[in-house]
Amino acid sequence: MRALFFDGKLKFTAEHPRPERSDQEACVAVSLAGICATDIEIVKGYMGFRGILGHEFVGKVLESGRSELVGKRVVGEINCPCGSCELCRRGLGNHCPERSVLGIKNRDGAFAEYLVLPDKNLHLVPDTVSDRDAVFSELLAAACRAFEQANIREGEQVAVLGDGRLGLLIAAVFIAHGVEITVIGKHGEKLAIAHGWGARTELIPGDPRDLRADIVVDATGSASGLAYAMEMVRPGGRIVMKTTIAAPHALSLAPLVVNEITLIGSRCGSFDHALALLAGKRVGVGALISAEYPLERAEEAFKRAGSGGALKVLFDISGHHTG
Repeated sequence: MRALFFDGKLKFTAEHPRPERSDQEACVAVSLAGICATDIEIVKGYMGFRGILGHEFVGKVLESGRSELVGKRVVGEINCPCGSCELCRRGLGNHCPERSVLGIKNRDGAFAEYLVLPDKNLHLVPDTVSDRDAVFSELLAAACRAFEQANIREGEQVAVLGDGRLGLLIAAVFIAHGVEITVIGKHGEKLAIAHGWGARTELIPGDPRDLRADIVVDATGSASGLAYAMEMVRPGGRIVMKTTIAAPHALSLAPLVVNEITLIGSRCGSFDHALALLAGKRVGVGALISAEYPLERAEEAFKRAGSGGALKVLFDISGHHTG
């Protein structure tokens, strides 16, 4: 099969072995897959992963022990826990120390014609949701997680720091739930998207104290994002941390103690929540697609995805790319 393999360098191959599924797994023919910030960080050394990258996808089930899934369009949760350890028994399978993670840890991912995931990880895509919307499900679920963890109380002011794909989707989720939000970023054209959705927007000021908020979501993808958020957030406030980066960085955490700030790590979220938003047309994601490429043009696609002007770059693995 065609696949994009990473062994320290990105390598396209047309002859990678097709994955084999177990009795409780499904084989999915991938239609579209999205390049995520995590993929870009893995290429820089994050997680030490070697294999087929990619975890944002939509596709059609070819084989499964569950007959009701065969032939259906699906998206999938990326964490595959062991199911038997203490954390799994407590319902915290996303934190299972023995888990594999699609395209990130011990499991080949979605930048290939076929992938394998447990049947229980798959979610049916509603007929009203297009492939180009559905491919955002995993990222939108992560945005939903930030909203759920923020636990907004009446009268609190909320800001999203970062105007990239995740930051914009986080803003979209808050807006879909009736929350007034300010998006702070460096790119006027990206902020214009959030403004069109109903957000207040601000170009990042030199002094973060000019934009105080009770809740700050750090979606900058930058080592400097948390420090900036710590200066923005009001005493007694909360920071929801979405940024993961490969590079080491030093930061004084004393302000968290002095100002009694709660720091919340935030990762994967509810696919049901995300798909409901998409099916109800409460979140529009089409404006976030910057380009589509075939797998054969992987280096070009990653270069575009890592550029400051791009939002979401897709691989059209079904072969109908628009370039």
